[in-house]
Amino acid sequence: MGLLEIQRLSLCFGGIVALDKVDMTVQKGELHAVIGPNGAGKTSLFNCLCGIYRPTGGDILLDGKSIAALKPHHIGKLGVARTFQNIELFAQMTVIDNLLLGRHLHMHSGPFSGALFFGKALEEELDNRRKVEEIIDFLEIEKVRKKPVGTLPYGIRKRVELGRALAMDPRILLLDEPVAGMNLEETEDIARFVLDIQEEMGTTIIMVEHDMGVVMDIADRITVLDFGVKIAEGSPVEIQRNPRVILAYLGEEQ
Repeated sequence: MGLLEIQRLSLCFGGIVALDKVDMTVQKGELHAVIGPNGAGKTSLFNCLCGIYRPTGGDILLDGKSIAALKPHHIGKLGVARTFQNIELFAQMTVIDNLLLGRHLHMHSGPFSGALFFGKALEEELDNRRKVEEIIDFLEIEKVRKKPVGTLPYGIRKRVELGRALAMDPRILLLDEPVAGMNLEETEDIARFVLDIQEEMGTTIIMVEHDMGVVMDIADRITVLDFGVKIAEGSPVEIQRNPRVILAYLGEEQ
């Protein structure tokens, strides 16, 4: 059994089948990519994993325990964090404040100590700010740490969103198209950070990405979806040679 087990997962919206009995196993420490053409069900799968959607069939097991019916904040407490394809940051807040929002699950002091800012509240604040500064150093965004996110270039904002997810101390990190809209240099930077997160932090990563160059370079294992159905799974080399994958992406000659 892997760290995360997806068992015959189905998701329907009326008569539309977004996911159809999808099976997938993610091992601890693995970088597992999910690919497929537009409309294949990749984001729907992510929304099920983090509790935004409740599956209409099947199950999702984390450490052997079902999380399919849990709400997003409960899944977050179990160590599942996510970035989004479209940046979801607070544009008027600074980089530091956006990252501190990712620490909310680690804040347990009550309203009294929080209002007076002493004791446990003070200790938590210092610990959380120390963690945020470590992430800022890791992502090489020290120079913009006090700037409002809305004033930053797109590629830097993508790093900040990645940093906010890391601030949750995730066991599983869900990356939804982390290099979408980036130039070559920005793409290489994010790919490097993703590999460092896997190797240095030991974080298990599930990544949805359309950039096949990035996927084939850094993924340990790949699952391919097409119209909500899993059509292939294997190593990057196996996926590149799979005729069903080639057909799904390139179509069939008429």
